[in-house]
Amino acid sequence: MLISYKWLKSYVPDLPEPDKLVDVFTFHLCEVEGVEKKEDDTIFDLNILPDRAHDLLSYRGIAKDLAGILNIEYKNIEYKIRAGEATKLSIKVESKNCRRYMARIIRKIKILPSPDWMKNYLLSMNQRSINNLVDATNIVMFDRGNPIHVFDLDKVEGSIIIRQAKEGEKMTTLDNKEVKLSPLNMVIADEKNILALAGIKGGKVAEVTEDTKNIIIEVANFDPTNIRKTSKEINIYTDAVKRFENDLSPEIVSVSMNDMSALVLEMCKDATLEEVVDIYTKKQEKNKLSFNIKRISKRLGLDISVATVEDILKRYGVLYKNTDDDFEIVVEDMRIDLKTEEDMSEEIIRILGYEKLKEELPKINWNSKTNEVYSKIFWARNKLLNDEYSEVMTYSFRDKGEVEVLASASDKKFLRTNLSDGLKESFKLNQLNMPLLGMSEIKIFEIGTVFKKNGEKIHVAYVDKKNVVEVSLDEFCKSYQGEPLVDLSAKSYQLKANFKPWSIYPFISRDVAVWVPNVVESYQVYKVIKENAGDLLVRDPYLFDSFTKPASTAGGDGKTSYAFRLVFQSYDRTLKDEEVNEIIAKISYKISKNSSWEIR
Repeated sequence: MLISYKWLKSYVPDLPEPDKLVDVFTFHLCEVEGVEKKEDDTIFDLNILPDRAHDLLSYRGIAKDLAGILNIEYKNIEYKIRAGEATKLSIKVESKNCRRYMARIIRKIKILPSPDWMKNYLLSMNQRSINNLVDATNIVMFDRGNPIHVFDLDKVEGSIIIRQAKEGEKMTTLDNKEVKLSPLNMVIADEKNILALAGIKGGKVAEVTEDTKNIIIEVANFDPTNIRKTSKEINIYTDAVKRFENDLSPEIVSVSMNDMSALVLEMCKDATLEEVVDIYTKKQEKNKLSFNIKRISKRLGLDISVATVEDILKRYGVLYKNTDDDFEIVVEDMRIDLKTEEDMSEEIIRILGYEKLKEELPKINWNSKTNEVYSKIFWARNKLLNDEYSEVMTYSFRDKGEVEVLASASDKKFLRTNLSDGLKESFKLNQLNMPLLGMSEIKIFEIGTVFKKNGEKIHVAYVDKKNVVEVSLDEFCKSYQGEPLVDLSAKSYQLKANFKPWSIYPFISRDVAVWVPNVVESYQVYKVIKENAGDLLVRDPYLFDSFTKPASTAGGDGKTSYAFRLVFQSYDRTLKDEEVNEIIAKISYKISKNSSWEIR
């Protein structure tokens, strides 16, 4: 929301200079998103959060809060107007979403350009001046926070009716947009036509024009949820919606009507005023809030005195009574956010300053009891990790089980009854990557909860060669009771661990088997393969098989076979078979240059 420093100063004459006021906003009220100097004024762009939008989306709300924070005078400017004449205006409230509806007829008005002061105030809010009447509605809305609408009285037929729309009804808004309505939408209508979308946008039927002579001023309070839902449904969002959807107090309706009437009478000297029609269906009850100073002090970690709280309440003009540390206050109508003692705790520290909160670590009882279940899980995990297993975590949801989950996918309707099913699936997936990992076997385990009708249990499951073993946590710990754990971490050996990222592209593996004389060692073959494999080789050649045919045996020729597995992968592309085949061909060529070596 854009706020004029000059406009604020009319309510709080002793405001600090704009550069200092920025700090007051930031540390006590709201975030300042921008500051702009405009001739002899300064404009603040404030980010008003939803929890305070009901009172801070108005000049008076902001001015009163600033005066309380700074403990300086707040000028509550009030306008006195003459009593209205008797009226025949008929209002019918048929919708439960209208909490208060106030209307008044003013006759003999003149549509004229607005006075300069009004134009300047609107300009500071980035609003263009339209005419004296429309501008007056905007001025009062920004000042008080309650939206106002005006109808041309001579275009209204019969009573004004506040009701829900009928299915399929249509209306044309002031900006010539045709809107198809539903029963969700609340409308302001007369006996024949829809005049406005309640709390959102006026309609063309009773639009005020240059020829308007008599008007109906509408100031109302509508249900915030209904306004928000309607706004989203018809895709129209206005300044009025922004205020109504944040739950305004119905009590500001009457003062907003008074201010609007006073402005019209000031600009139209010959205008005649009729009395207001006020239908207040859901009266706002006075909110009384009780709190205890000692509890608030404990919550904030500060020693808040009774005198400090009394001073704050007096600054804001809040009625209160107290017995020692116990207070009861009558919350101001605009402050519908203050409901609990916790709210009051936050309010007190906001006014005093958050910087007064002390930095202190929470007091923790370090002599807490050992969690036996967690200790067993910790022991079991470390036992398996020390045995060179890797931990996996699988889904707790399965397509079969004993405990059903509501509103879940068909293949995940039950909680798991074992860990084995998930571990088997994980084993199959990891098998695909064995060449890349350079592993001869997959060693994985899981510790997790299984769910049965009679309760939950923690199980341990691990792969033993190719079989899955699953036992309860207690059984696992008992079976290995007394075995010491060995710390195999790099830290225990003072090793420096080096890490590099995995490639996101698939790998290709190839096996190369070579017959060599018995006198040739495997590392000699390894060396030839390694030197000619190129940069795409991501793991050292892995010797996965070897056997010898002695010359003395039948069919033996005194040779040994070494079989190596090679894994190729790129970090920037998917490899093609042709690329890898070229590398293997190069390796085969180099091997064949040794006359006594032969590719199998």
